[in-house]
Amino acid sequence: MSSPCNVAILVGSLRKDSLNRKLALTLIALAPPSLRLSILEIGDLPLYNQDWEADPPQPVVDFKQGLAAADAVLFVTPEYNRSVPAPLKNAIDVGSRPYGQSAWNGKPGAVITLSPGAIGGFGANHHLRQSLVFLNVPVLQQPEAYIGNAGSLFTPQGELANDSTRAFLEKFLQAFAQWVDRNAPRQA
Repeated sequence: MSSPCNVAILVGSLRKDSLNRKLALTLIALAPPSLRLSILEIGDLPLYNQDWEADPPQPVVDFKQGLAAADAVLFVTPEYNRSVPAPLKNAIDVGSRPYGQSAWNGKPGAVITLSPGAIGGFGANHHLRQSLVFLNVPVLQQPEAYIGNAGSLFTPQGELANDSTRAFLEKFLQAFAQWVDRNAPRQA
């Protein structure tokens, strides 16, 4: 692709000082020129309800328009109870409805899980991948991204303080850029 691909980042944590939001901002700063990353907010979405599919609330309309404008999606999320946080699951459901009109369909994606724990959100990473298969989101397989011990990765100002993690993220973003280039739907 000649112009940068627009990548919507969905951050699974709504917490003001979220480590996952800090990671998303780091990814935006590290992105190669072929990717234009931006956070697509999910915190204002109402809980999915089929009753409003015919006349969705404005936050739903805005979210689906943002998702439709994206060429690819990148999920950055913590793990809650061996799965994804409820706001992220809700965003997935909102974006996939009404049935047959999924805004996710065919968009290449990737998953990064970040956790203070040692296993780096392994359960959430794989649980999210299950939903993405159904949504027809081809997901980057390698390198896998489970980042543990997240509490020690950032400075008090929110900047990444770990050089090996920075190198890994750069490698991940290069692989993701190649994945998006191979898998993004082409405009005719």
